[in-house]
Amino acid sequence: MDDGQLQEWVEQISLQAFGWPFRHRARFNRRLRATGGRYFTKSHDIEISWHQWETYGRDDVEKIIKHELCHYHLHLQRRGYQHRDADFKLLLKQVGGTRFCRALPQRKEPASYKYKLKCVACGTEYYRKRKMDVRKYSCGKCRGKLELYMLDFPKRS
Repeated sequence: MDDGQLQEWVEQISLQAFGWPFRHRARFNRRLRATGGRYFTKSHDIEISWHQWETYGRDDVEKIIKHELCHYHLHLQRRGYQHRDADFKLLLKQVGGTRFCRALPQRKEPASYKYKLKCVACGTEYYRKRKMDVRKYSCGKCRGKLELYMLDFPKRS
């Protein structure tokens, strides 16, 4: 599915579920991972997570679209469009949208750290990808002095 097909689908859902037209732009965003979609109050555009579409398919994305359309239509009607508002919760329930999207599976590779910081006083360890000047920082728990260690990694052959 591309952005053009998504646009048509959002317009269709808007008319069928809400009875009001969607007159702005809907598009996929490949960078959205922590959320299923976004509604922009200034431009009134909607973005949908490509990863939700790829991972969970049509049914879950339709619920996400209904969620974002609730924000859209309520905002344009100057009614409570935020998650905490009663208008939003009621409309979301009426159209069958979802309050929360399903979590995406974690990425396959864990983060690889090059450096370890260890507090001299309490022994708390911190892992970092980048080297940092330990003279400028102290332990977040006890404000003790930090020591920097470089971690060893097996070399690629």
